[in-house]
Amino acid sequence: MPKINTDSDKIQHFLSRGIENIYPKRDFLEKQLKSGKQLSIYYGIDPTGPSLHLGHAIELEKLRQWQELGHKIIILIGDFTATIGDPTDKNATRKPLTRQQVLKNAKDYKNQAAKFIKFTGSNKAEYRYNSKWFAKMKFAEILDLSSKFTTQQLLERDMFQKRLKEEKPISLHELMYPVMQAYDSVMLKVDGEIGGNDQTFNMLAGRTLMKQLLNQEKFVLTMKLLTDSSGLKMGKSEGNMLSFSDSANEMFGKVMSWTDGMILPGFELCTKIDDRELKEIKKELEKDTNPRDLKFRLATEIVSIYYSVKQAKQAGENFEQIFKNKKNPDQIQEFNLTNKKINPVDLLITLKFVNSKNEARRLIEGNGMKLNKEKVSSWEKDLNLKPNDIIQAGKRKFAKIK
Repeated sequence: MPKINTDSDKIQHFLSRGIENIYPKRDFLEKQLKSGKQLSIYYGIDPTGPSLHLGHAIELEKLRQWQELGHKIIILIGDFTATIGDPTDKNATRKPLTRQQVLKNAKDYKNQAAKFIKFTGSNKAEYRYNSKWFAKMKFAEILDLSSKFTTQQLLERDMFQKRLKEEKPISLHELMYPVMQAYDSVMLKVDGEIGGNDQTFNMLAGRTLMKQLLNQEKFVLTMKLLTDSSGLKMGKSEGNMLSFSDSANEMFGKVMSWTDGMILPGFELCTKIDDRELKEIKKELEKDTNPRDLKFRLATEIVSIYYSVKQAKQAGENFEQIFKNKKNPDQIQEFNLTNKKINPVDLLITLKFVNSKNEARRLIEGNGMKLNKEKVSSWEKDLNLKPNDIIQAGKRKFAKIK
């Protein structure tokens, strides 16, 4: 059994940094943390993509603090629930994923999560899959589970209300999603759950079910989402979502593309700087300090977590060269192509700069592809490449032909 840290300052830091709400209340969890008893918490991740992203990192950083206090972590991979699709914040039904797609997406999640939490040692985090119980459930058991909730309860969710007003369909399996997430808590028999504040409804459903079935009080930690002052959320559609698989240069450039309103939340949620430094940054933002300078520091701090201080510094220098001095970065990945005459769409796919031919065509039509700093005007005309040619896609992706 690991030693439980009941240091008041560390507990206060844990209970305040980046947290939106604590259910049933802060005092309830604070009392438990000071008791010296080891507590368990779980974080569920549905593998809807091949890489974890900064949204996951916010919870993982909080879990790192939890583990350092001596408490138990369970990472639950929703390999079953991901085939259903979480309707949170969705204005239409998600496209279902196959089990094969889900498992492929989750292949590297444990290694990525290990950047924050430990899966070895005396207090190692557990790594589990919810197909272990859902894949074995009989229909009678599903009916019994669903009887614990009412349709009215499930339709209270904002996104369902919006869809009803817009006369958009709500699939029956979407209503079952929070019921399934609630059952995860029951099967894990945890003391608590953590997630983004957009998961509040699902996590509180778990509190309700644990009271009914286990007569147990579960705490819920909801974390702040990384948004700017207008409420704009970092995301795939905005093109500024950092994935764990991004290169150091890509990460740095994406942070530099964030709005100024994301600087302070970025430091609070995505870095390990202490609370004193955070207050200083807040004061600097209130003065005449150039926000770009603080954003540059933020990018350096974030890239250092996923790579190294040296690589973060190099990424900063590369950013300056590209955007300030209009030069190519010093370090460009080299590719050896067997066919030097190639269609630009096929080239972007080969270099893994895009995920589909449609994305490649849109990039080219939007003047986002360059060959030796010259825009590639058409996706229909083949390119004749030579050694040392520089391919650029968007603002941050470069490749050099061997």
